Amino acid sequence: MAIITIEAKPRETGKRAAKAIRRQGWVPCILYGHHVEPVPFQIPELKLRPLIYTTETHLVKLELNGQTWDCILKDVEFHPVTDRPIHADFQVLRTTEKITVTVPVRIVGTAIGVQRGGVLQLVTHELEVTCLPKDIPAHIDIDVTNLDIGDALHVGDLQFEGLEFEEAPDQTVVVIAAPQIGGLEEEEGAEGEAGTAEAGSGTSA
Repeated sequence: MAIITIEAKPRETGKRAAKAIRRQGWVPCILYGHHVEPVPFQIPELKLRPLIYTTETHLVKLELNGQTWDCILKDVEFHPVTDRPIHADFQVLRTTEKITVTVPVRIVGTAIGVQRGGVLQLVTHELEVTCLPKDIPAHIDIDVTNLDIGDALHVGDLQFEGLEFEEAPDQTVVVIAAPQIGGLEEEEGAEGEAGTAEAGSGTSA
């Protein structure tokens, strides 16, 4: 998994201070974890974007107050109008302590059902897993090669060493749906009816 190093600065707390920080292009953040007192800090908005606009999970080395913290981006709050990040939570990682994180799903392979005209539908784009920091995956690869039309994979079907899935076992992750042929059948039926009508008109003449 990729590691991103971010240099942070301490910040003052409070709404007025937070507004001032945002006006300068920074994002107010908080660092927390078990056995760690919450630490307020700020980072440039541009430094936060690689952690937000990505299809992978990243580990973060946060440099703050002369210390380096291994952590992970846990939550981001966005402005309701501009959609810009206005606050972020980072959780400290401890090598012996499991953590629950949300990991993107990535499809691998081409399903048999797709080759036969079926449509792949990714129902669950992210999965919540609990694991040790060393086992946090950048993404969860789902091999769909052997799925035929009508087949589906559920959370209970997934087996990855070191990962505990938090979703219900019957939660659908991906399904190969049958092709939509209703429209084609209707068009063919309409063409047939038109042909019959034309034939009838020719006979009466």
